[in-house]
Amino acid sequence: MASVLDLAPTARAVADVVTGVRDDQLHDPTPCDGMSVAALLDHLHGLAWAFRVAAQKSPEAAGTAPSADAAHLVADWRTAIPARLDALAQAWREPAAWEGFTAAGGLDLPADVAGVIALDELVLHGWDLAVATGRPFTPDDDAVAAVLEFTDAMSAPGQEASREGLFGPVVAVPADAPPFDRALGNSGRDPRRGR
Repeated sequence: MASVLDLAPTARAVADVVTGVRDDQLHDPTPCDGMSVAALLDHLHGLAWAFRVAAQKSPEAAGTAPSADAAHLVADWRTAIPARLDALAQAWREPAAWEGFTAAGGLDLPADVAGVIALDELVLHGWDLAVATGRPFTPDDDAVAAVLEFTDAMSAPGQEASREGLFGPVVAVPADAPPFDRALGNSGRDPRRGR
């Protein structure tokens, strides 16, 4: 089993970005191909719920992947998304969340992998939202290390099929680049875009 990771610092950092989004930014593009700020907010709202129920091993976890549809964004998103992010982080603080198997987004997978994917989603989409809205976003070092390890593994030769739908093509970054830049590059994001 992977060590229990604390999702709370990253969840708080993402919530800070969410609450700073202006209404006039909702239709702006994000680094996620074809996804507006509103669609990304809807995705964050859905994934926070999906990975919380995955941590709790709830039967609801076997559902479909979270949507990314601006038309489904809840009206109270500035409070609803941070509340869901907090609940997500709290659920993954339970050691039992990291044990055995669970389901997320319609897939059965080891619970410790689901926890890392939840953190990966928060880190990468937190950056996406921050870049799109001009907000600061600095995930904690432990989160970056876990996401870098995950994206390194997903970027290894032979992992192309596993990357499909999760990441874009790898963006080359220098080997001596900061860990967060390398994780972004592994995930198909250009870290220079956020500067």
